[in-house]
Amino acid sequence: MTLDDALAAFGNDPDKAADMARYHKVDRTYLGVPTPAIDAMVKDWRNTLDLDARLALAAALWASDVHEGRIAAAKLLTQARIRPDDSAAWDLITTWVPDCDGTAIADQVGIAGQKRLVADPARFDILSDWVTSDHLWTRRAVLVFTQPWTKQNNPKPADLALRETALDWAGMLASDSHKVIQTTLVDWLAGLAKHDATRAAAFVDQHGAAMKGYALKSARHKLG
Repeated sequence: MTLDDALAAFGNDPDKAADMARYHKVDRTYLGVPTPAIDAMVKDWRNTLDLDARLALAAALWASDVHEGRIAAAKLLTQARIRPDDSAAWDLITTWVPDCDGTAIADQVGIAGQKRLVADPARFDILSDWVTSDHLWTRRAVLVFTQPWTKQNNPKPADLALRETALDWAGMLASDSHKVIQTTLVDWLAGLAKHDATRAAAFVDQHGAAMKGYALKSARHKLG
């Protein structure tokens, strides 16, 4: 499967591509391919390509800077189990983070990253450098990548320790005034509140004053 083969398989709908370009407001090539169609192709590629081939295709799709290509690249590596999980997929995913420039692609990269982080929590430490990054979407990735630790019903002590680390990072990001960070933090806290309302409320009590007013109001509303 070459890059040209993959892009040809997507097809092209100029009208929808133009609509997508206006919606995402990021200057890159759009093909106008709906997400279900991407999902179907990626599922087929995951079933037919070995890991090395998938990694190569994912890298090429990302480098193409085609919107659907980048979405597909992240989806190719979005799996709970990848064998062997020798860090090749994780390393590739993390190289994409500094290139993210919009919610759709950043979210898909984040989901792929979540899977690899849950598979090997020893990778957690790399996120500590992202909190103070000059790149907006790298800072946001701290919250997106750590979302699984806000959604555990019965976290083990090791998971609670990781969640506290993530909460420390979230506390640092509470004073980040960018709307992208503030809204993502509110969603992150809302996820935590569904599983540990007391801890989420304690975070708001401690860091709420640093948050923007609209975000604090939204967080308190979602926390009930």
